[in-house]
Amino acid sequence: MKLNVEDYRRAARRVLPRFVFDYIDGAAERGDCLNRNRADLDRLALMPRVLRDTSAVDCGIEVFGQRWRQPFGIAPMGFNGLGRAGGDGMLARAAAAAGVPFVLSTASNERLERVATPGGIHWLQLYVMRDRAIASQLLRRARAAGYQALVLTVDVPLSGYRERDVRNGFRLPFRPPLATLADIALHPRWLLRFLRAGMPGFVNLAEEEGADTLQLQAALLSRELDRALDWDGLAWLRRQWDGPLLLKGVLHPADAREALRRGVDGLIVSNHGGRQLDVALSAIAALPGVADAVEGRIPVFVDSGFRSGADVAKALALGARAVFLGRPLLYGLAVDGEAGAGAVLQLIATELERALVLCGASRAGALERGMVHGLAQGWPAAAGLGALGVQAGEQAGEYAAAHRKKEEALQT
Repeated sequence: MKLNVEDYRRAARRVLPRFVFDYIDGAAERGDCLNRNRADLDRLALMPRVLRDTSAVDCGIEVFGQRWRQPFGIAPMGFNGLGRAGGDGMLARAAAAAGVPFVLSTASNERLERVATPGGIHWLQLYVMRDRAIASQLLRRARAAGYQALVLTVDVPLSGYRERDVRNGFRLPFRPPLATLADIALHPRWLLRFLRAGMPGFVNLAEEEGADTLQLQAALLSRELDRALDWDGLAWLRRQWDGPLLLKGVLHPADAREALRRGVDGLIVSNHGGRQLDVALSAIAALPGVADAVEGRIPVFVDSGFRSGADVAKALALGARAVFLGRPLLYGLAVDGEAGAGAVLQLIATELERALVLCGASRAGALERGMVHGLAQGWPAAAGLGALGVQAGEQAGEYAAAHRKKEEALQT
C-alpha cells in the first residue's frame, strides 16, 4: 500500500537499477541544495482559519485563458524513457486525465507530436543549444502541434556536476562499469522493457524523425548550451513564438523585475530540483521575493522539492499561482507506468484539498501569506542578500517586507 510520495520513492528504488534511480533521485555535488529545498519547506507551517464555509472546495485555477483542475502540473524532465519506456507519453496522458498541464522537455524521448494528447494542456520546455537552428525547428513543430506555452530554462549555462551519475558511468555513449551491469541483471522487468524499446534517445533534436546524431544527443545530455544567450536573446525567441513565454530557473527578485520589463509572460521559481548549483537558495525561500517583485502583473509558478499537497498549499499561500511537480511523478511512473503517475497526481490532489479544508479555504486562491509561519530562526533571505535572522513564529509576509526594505537600501 502506497500512502504518500515517499512510499512511491521506496518502491521505485526497488524496481529500478541503481544508475536509473540515481539519475532520477540524484542532484548536484553533495546534494545540499536538494536537501535545502526540503528542509526549508519543512520549516514552514500553516496557521488555519476557522469557522469558514468549506462545504464546497474548488481547487481549479485559470492560466493564460485555460482552466486547470488543480493548481499544479508536471514539470519538464528529461530522459523519462529511462525509467519507463514511453514515459513522456504516459505522463502527458496522466496529466490530461487529471486536467493539469504537462511540460515536455527538450530532452524528451518521444517526438513532441506524438506526446500531444487531445484535450490536454501542453507546454514545451526549451534548451537553447549552441546551434540555434535546433531551437527554431522545435518551435515550428510545437506551434504546429498545438503547444500552448513555451518555457525557456535559464539556469543551465552548463550542466551541474552530478556525482552519482559519474560514479555509475552514466553518459553517452553508455558504457556501464561491471558493477552497473551486475545491478541491471538484478532488475529483469526493467531490463526486458529496456531491451524491447532500446536505449532512449533525444528524438526531438532534428526536424526529421531519425536524423538525430549521437554527437547531438551527447551534447544535450552534458548540457552544451548557448552560453551567449542573454536578455536580448528573448527578442529572437519572440520572433519565433507568439504564445505565452515563461522563464524557468529564476531565483533573484532583480531578474524577476527584468523579466517583467522585457515582456515575459510568466516565471517559474526553480533551482532545477537541486541538480545545478549545489549552493543555490531553495525555491520556496526565493518565492516570496520573486512574487513581490512582479506585483501580481504576471503569474509566478514554482518547482523544486515539492512532495505533497500540503507543500503545494504552502507555495500557494506564499504567492505561487501553481506548483510544478517533478520526481514524485517519476517515482509513480517507474512503479506502475501511466497508472502510477495518475495515482501520484490524485494523491497530491487529495492532500491539497484536505489542507485547504483544514485551513478554512474553499479555493486555492484563498490561502494567504499571513497564514504562513516559519518554524526556525534564520529563514533564508531572497537571493544573495544573506539571512535576516527571522525569529521563530514571524510571518513570512513580515520577512518579505523586511527583505524589500533592505534591498532598496542596498540599491540607494
